[in-house]
Amino acid sequence: MGGLVTQHLNWTWIFWINVPVGLLLIPAAWRGLAESRGPNNRLDAPGTLLVSLGILGIVYGLIRANGHDGWGAPTVAGPMIAGVVLVALFVLWEQRSSAPMLPMRMFRNRAFSAVNAGGLLQAFGMYGVVFLITQFMQNIQHMSPTEAGVRMLPWTAMPLLIAPVAGILSDKVGGRPVAVVGLALLAAGFAYWALVMSPDSSYTEQLPGYLLGGVGVACFFAPLINLTMSSVDESEQGIASGSTSAMRELGAALGVAVLTSVFTHNGGYGSGASFVDGFVPALWVGAAAMALAAIVMLFAARTTGAQPQQPAEGEPEHAQPHAEPATR
Repeated sequence: MGGLVTQHLNWTWIFWINVPVGLLLIPAAWRGLAESRGPNNRLDAPGTLLVSLGILGIVYGLIRANGHDGWGAPTVAGPMIAGVVLVALFVLWEQRSSAPMLPMRMFRNRAFSAVNAGGLLQAFGMYGVVFLITQFMQNIQHMSPTEAGVRMLPWTAMPLLIAPVAGILSDKVGGRPVAVVGLALLAAGFAYWALVMSPDSSYTEQLPGYLLGGVGVACFFAPLINLTMSSVDESEQGIASGSTSAMRELGAALGVAVLTSVFTHNGGYGSGASFVDGFVPALWVGAAAMALAAIVMLFAARTTGAQPQQPAEGEPEHAQPHAEPATR
């Protein structure tokens, strides 16, 4: 669908095409979703402002770095340094705030930290590679956007078939091993591409990488929500979900920026051989990120149920996340 819209309308229509979907879902959400409220209904305005501006600065710097500015330019270094400082101030503020938007004590929970770190690393590797593989298809192998989209279906459509199976499997054996296997498959798919990629690689040669990626994505995402929710108390599941989503979005921006930098450092768009010279090292970086994510996810919660933790000294019991005692 993305290829068809991009090729026959305009790439900006990828945003407009979601508008009618959202409008149709409004009455369904109004009728079908029950309201829920957490124990803290206060807006953490300073925390919201600090983290929003901090992430804005980091992402803006990353986007500018791979353009004409370069990593050392003031328009890159300035926003990124300011962003890091603001995020650090956000962490300090959250430790002092009486109603933090993201309580820092949640990261003392090993399972919660593992899910967030694993999600960031997975998005880092996957989105960086997806960006470059589509460039390879269209700029080096001269496919149209529609042709590229069709050839990516073994990756993008595979979750429709595998995710239900992965969900059933995660209910039986636990979400952690399924997610770890998914990340390992993604790492294997990227490593395979790095070994076989050449300017004239046939689609048949590339196909195993797409299949491994599709199965890997399905196996990772199917248990991710359960792993996130089971790592915290029910009253803090909204915070946990938001944190995991934000980490993945930040990982995607980092992945595209860093892997593109690896690509441009080693190759370029001048020829097919030059593109592959840059693409292969980027693929190895993506595979390494997936392998590291798999190791990190080994520390995620083992079960879908959560056990209460003992509250920290001086902290009210109802505010503590639930997790296995071993995750302390």
